[in-house]
Amino acid sequence: MSGAAMLIRENLKISSVEEEILVGTLNVFSLIGSLASGKTSDAIGRRYTIVLAASTFFIGAILMGLAPSFAFILSGRIVAGVGVGYALMIAPLYTAELSPATTRGLLSSLPELFITLGILLGYVTNYALSGLPRHLGWRLMLGLAALPAAAIGLAVIAMPESPRWLVLKGRLQHAQRVLLKISTTPEEAQFRLQQITNAQAAPPGAGPDWHGQGVWKEFLRPTRPIRRMLITAIGINFFMQASGNDAVIYYCPEVFKAAGIHSKRKLFGVNVIMGIAKTSCVLLSALYLDRFGRRPLLLLGSFGMAVSLCGLGLGSRILGHSTTKPLWAVVLSIVAVCADVSFFSIGLGPITWVYSSEIFPMRLRAQGSSLAISVNRLVSGVVSMTFLTVSEKITFAGVFFVLAGIMLVATSFFYVFMPETKGKTLEEMETLFGDHRNKETPADSVSVTGREVQLVLRKKELTQLPSPWILYCTSRMD
Repeated sequence: MSGAAMLIRENLKISSVEEEILVGTLNVFSLIGSLASGKTSDAIGRRYTIVLAASTFFIGAILMGLAPSFAFILSGRIVAGVGVGYALMIAPLYTAELSPATTRGLLSSLPELFITLGILLGYVTNYALSGLPRHLGWRLMLGLAALPAAAIGLAVIAMPESPRWLVLKGRLQHAQRVLLKISTTPEEAQFRLQQITNAQAAPPGAGPDWHGQGVWKEFLRPTRPIRRMLITAIGINFFMQASGNDAVIYYCPEVFKAAGIHSKRKLFGVNVIMGIAKTSCVLLSALYLDRFGRRPLLLLGSFGMAVSLCGLGLGSRILGHSTTKPLWAVVLSIVAVCADVSFFSIGLGPITWVYSSEIFPMRLRAQGSSLAISVNRLVSGVVSMTFLTVSEKITFAGVFFVLAGIMLVATSFFYVFMPETKGKTLEEMETLFGDHRNKETPADSVSVTGREVQLVLRKKELTQLPSPWILYCTSRMD
C-alpha cells in the first residue's frame, strides 16, 4: 500500500483524507479479527484459524486488485484487515506453543521476520511496477497479495495442531503424536507432554466442549501475576504502534516528497533501501533473541528509535524551512528513517509478538494475546489515519519529535515492568510474573513441589555438578 496509495491518489483523484482512510482502514478492521481470534482459536484450533486468516486475505486481495472505484478498494481493504487481525495473533501464538523454551525467541520472532520480508518484497514490487500505467500498476501491487495467501492456506495441510490446544481439548494421544514429531527424542516428547498436562493452568471443564469459557471473567478479576501480564502485554503492543513505525512505512514516500524527492523510482528506491535495513536487523534480532534475552534488545531498540526519530525530526525541520533542500539534510533524513525501522526491527518488531504469545498461562493464552493485539491494531489504525492530518498541523518534523518523546516513555516502561522470559517454559510464566523481585532463578537452585523436582540449570553448568547429584535430579524429573 505504501507505493500503491500514491498511484491511487493520482489515478482516482482522491484527497489526503481519503488516502488516510484507505491506509488506516486495514488496521481499524483488523481490530475485529484480533478480538475474535482468541475465541476462534480456542474453539476450532490454531490450524483452522490460520486457514480462516489466509482465506480472508485472499478475498481481500482479489477485491482490491479488481477494484473499479475507491469504494471497492476500501471494501477489499476492510476484508483484508479482518484477516490481518487473525494472522497477527495466531502466527506467533501457534509458533510459541510448538517451540521448545531454548529456541522459542528465535522461532516466535519468525512471523515478524517474514512480515518484514513481505514489506521488502512489496517495496521491490512497487519499484518494479512503477513504470506501468497508473491504473494498472496499483492493481497489480495489491492483487498479487492473493498468491501468498493461497500458499498459506495450502501449507496448513502439512502443519501439526498445537499440542497445548490438544491437551486443553483432552486429546492427549493426539498431542503426544505431535510432540513426537517436533521433539528430538521420545523422552523429550514425553517430558514436554508431562509438563503441559501437569501445569496448573487447565481451566475447569477443559475437554472437547471447552471453547474458552470463563477467560474474560478471570481477566476482569485478575490475580496479581495475571494483572501484571495484562499490563505488560497491552503496554508493549500499545508502544509498538504508538512508535509510529507503521505510519513511517506507509507514508515514507510522502515524507521524502516533502523533502524534495519527486521521482517515483527514486521514492520507491528509498523504500527498498529502508526495507533491506529493516529485514537485516529483524534477522539479526531473531538470531540473538535467545542468547541476549528480550529485555536488552527491547531497551536498545526503543532508545535507538527515540534517537533516530530526533534525527528524522531535525532533518525534516531543516528541509521544511529551506528552499534549497541541502543534501546533508536529505541524507540525514534517509539515514534516520533507516535507523528508525532498523531499531524497531531489533526490539519492538519481533519481541512484541514473542512476548505477547509466551507470557499468558495456557488457559488464557489465546484470548490474552487477542486482547493485547487488539490494542495494537486500534492504536495502529488511529496513528495511520491521523498521521497526514496531524503532520499538516504541526509539520512532519513536529510529529517525529512527538514520536521520539513517546519512545523515551516506552523505554522507561519496559525497564520497570517487563521481566526477562528467556529460557523459561510457558508453564513457568505465572510464577515468573508473580515474583515482584524479577530475579533470575539461581543456576544451582532446586524448587520442590510435591513429588517433583525441577532443576533450573544452564547446560554447561550441569556437567560441572557431581555425578550423583545429576543422577538424583534426572531420576526425580523422570
